[in-house]
Amino acid sequence: MTESNKGKAKAANARPIPSPEPTPGTEPYWDGAKHGKLLLRSCNSCKKVHHYPRDICPHCFSLDLGWKEASGRGKVYTYSVMRRAPEPYVIAYVTLEEGIKMMTNIVDCDLDKVRIDQPVKVVFKPSENGQPVPMFAPA
Repeated sequence: MTESNKGKAKAANARPIPSPEPTPGTEPYWDGAKHGKLLLRSCNSCKKVHHYPRDICPHCFSLDLGWKEASGRGKVYTYSVMRRAPEPYVIAYVTLEEGIKMMTNIVDCDLDKVRIDQPVKVVFKPSENGQPVPMFAPA
């Protein structure tokens, strides 16, 4: 099997995804994922969104936060193909339509065809305990 074919064979999310450990501040995020929704923290004071979920706005330090459903669409900002892992995978930053960058995996594709600025959409993959984890696939 050539190196390129290995990437194709492994691109269908063959590697196990570690289960997240929700905290009281991230429970709504993971609950949203269970319902196929990518949620972002939204500041009611400065109106900016941010990711990862946390209890203080990183822009204005307000504690007045809510949740906003993201469009689920974005573009690959940067990426790396991790070939030395037992199951090769793509780790990437995706710039969401909402303007923030999110660290994630690119799945359901040929690992050799991932490109910067490639349009992607959110997909939810089950972790080892079944909790869906947001990742991205080519749009």
